[in-house]
Amino acid sequence: MDDAGWIDRFIRHLEFERRLSPLTCKNYRRDLEALAAYLAQQNVAAWADVDGEHIRAFSAACFRKGLSARSIQRRLSAARTFYRYLARENKVRRNPVTSVSAPKAKKRLPGNLDADRMAHLLDIPGDGAIVDRDRAMLELLYSSGLRLAELVNLDLDDVDARDATVRVTGKGNKERVIPVGRHALAALRQWRSTRGELADAGEKALFVSTRGGRISPRSVQARVKHWAKRQGIDANVYPHLFRHSFATHVLESSHDLRGVQELLGHANIATT
Repeated sequence: MDDAGWIDRFIRHLEFERRLSPLTCKNYRRDLEALAAYLAQQNVAAWADVDGEHIRAFSAACFRKGLSARSIQRRLSAARTFYRYLARENKVRRNPVTSVSAPKAKKRLPGNLDADRMAHLLDIPGDGAIVDRDRAMLELLYSSGLRLAELVNLDLDDVDARDATVRVTGKGNKERVIPVGRHALAALRQWRSTRGELADAGEKALFVSTRGGRISPRSVQARVKHWAKRQGIDANVYPHLFRHSFATHVLESSHDLRGVQELLGHANIATT
């Protein structure tokens, strides 16, 4: 498209004005570039020339390519927000996305492990710095219901052993303080005693890789898979499953949906 540069301007707006995360901005860019590529194939040269029929045809093309309803919803949401920005900048007079309905996504409950299987998974055998680190990561994921990004971004001073709490920064840079269970605290104490065998001097990250720096999300995913297989767990185990299991078990014991919402850091209770 002749004015495809508006995507760059919009992404800068998201980065510097709305302060969205790099990952969110990357997703916006990918979705909008997919729309721009489709419009170029249809010989649409300017954003102002797009109408509702173009957007509906784009949605249908995405469906034919096998995209899920949720992915199409995300693409249309990105386009809708983009057009609001273009209207603010007086680039367009109308938002062609507002008249287009996204396909309904199938609702499904997230998976979780029951308490017995979770206890077996967390009963990691062995010793040494790597085992201590992995045991502490898995215990903390379950004990406090952390997101993967929240776990890997933890620094040493984010855990207060005296108060038995952990301070995390969640989505939207919102900070919350969450209780830490006694098993997780014990695992963290053991990990701190051997952390120096892996961590670079001066490294502030709580969890580090064998290279000495902050551990990556992909490495955590790999270690979770490793221990699930090692412990004989017959389920697809991934970091977010610990969060689902934490929420399910707390809700089963407390029946306090609002309390679980606060622990998980959900802005909307419908998500919980």
